Formats: sequence, C-alpha cells, structure tokens
Amino acid sequence: MVDNHTWMENGKCMECGAKEIDGLSCYEMFQFPLVWEHNATDLYALHFWLVSCYMIQHPSNYTEEGYNLLVNLFTEAYDNEWPTDYILQKNRELVSKINKITNPLPNNKRKRISRNWSMTIEDIYLGGEEHAIEKIKKWKEQVRIDLEK
Repeated sequence: MVDNHTWMENGKCMECGAKEIDGLSCYEMFQFPLVWEHNATDLYALHFWLVSCYMIQHPSNYTEEGYNLLVNLFTEAYDNEWPTDYILQKNRELVSKINKITNPLPNNKRKRISRNWSMTIEDIYLGGEEHAIEKIKKWKEQVRIDLEK
C-alpha cells in the first residue's frame, strides 16, 4: 500500500515498522489522534510531541536539513523540558533559517531506511482515544531513548 506519506510493504511501514491495522497505513492511523485532539485540550497540548514523534520515524518525507532540525529541536525540547510555547517559537525561528523542509522527490523515488522503533503510531492508534495522552507521553520518551541508539 502506498500513500503520499508512507510506503507499506507486506503489511508494514518501510520506515517506522508499524503494522497495518484495520487496513490502515501508519499515516492513516496518524490521522486519528489528530482528530481526537479536537475533543480534548489536554490531548491537543501534546500536539508537538505527537507530530514530531511521527515525523522523526519517517525521515524520507523531509530534506536532510529539515530532518536534522526536527531531531535537534525534539531532543533539546525533551532534554530541557521546554514548554510548548517556547518549542513553537524555537521551531519558527529555526525553520525560517533553512531552505526546504519537505522532501521534493516523488514518494516512489525516496530512499527509505528501515529502523526498529520501540513504539510507533500503531501503539497510539491501538490504545484508542481514551489512552492517547498516556501513550503519546510514553511515545516521546521512547523516541528520545531510541534516538540515542
């Protein structure tokens, strides 16, 4: 299964390793918590972490410079426990200094590297809306740990 954001092969994402669930790619599963955020402000407060965890696990969607910016911002924000407002401010500053964030290559021309992640969007989706907050908090911790490997 191929969509504009992921490449699923044999029921698994080629990059993050998430398994296809309910016929959904990892990108399609990612849409669910984005909708759930509209129902709960405390969940929406984790938007940066939800999006950045997903993005970090799909580097083919970004230029090398854009990806490195994201990983550095994520790491600094996590390690220094930055509040969301500050993270967003720093993101705007950093993004304004680079040329291109998203990968201009068509989806089928992008280089994908498979990596074993401790958690993926599959875990958030399977946990459902009622467990999304705890799962996203755990996901950001696991991504931070996995980035050290």
